[in-house]
Amino acid sequence: MRWLIDGYNVIRRDADLRAREGESLEAGRTALLTLVARVARDLADSFTVVFDGARRAGGAPVGGRVQVVFSRPPASADDELRRLAATLREGAVVVSSDRAVQDAARRVGAVAVSAEAFLEAVETPASEDPDEADDEEDQPRRGQAHRPSRAARAADRALRRLRNR
Repeated sequence: MRWLIDGYNVIRRDADLRAREGESLEAGRTALLTLVARVARDLADSFTVVFDGARRAGGAPVGGRVQVVFSRPPASADDELRRLAATLREGAVVVSSDRAVQDAARRVGAVAVSAEAFLEAVETPASEDPDEADDEEDQPRRGQAHRPSRAARAADRALRRLRNR
């Protein structure tokens, strides 16, 4: 599975990452890449972090299963995420809170996850996973109308992978 991460979108939805970006764009990118590298160590999945614009500084080296892509103007990071999702289709999880990016990902069969949900899953240990705390036997049976959508179930499965690493 390949995670396609909207770099600046994720940075701007986390107070710590946003504070680092306040120091400099490079500091914000480095903080996000450090977070993603930590997650990648524990999963067999690959990660691609997409940023707007061309790389202007050397930055932190990234290797292994973490790749960094800078969009080439006039294309934006959103355009690059849509292109990658269309190429990978069901093999991709797109992390962005941009509704247009999420919709495009779902249309091609990729899973879409909000930046907030991604950050929460990365920071929540498996022992604190709220979904695992619910016991099925204690839950009343629900009809088909109350079942989460296919897209929501796919997003939940992807986020569980992060929590259970």
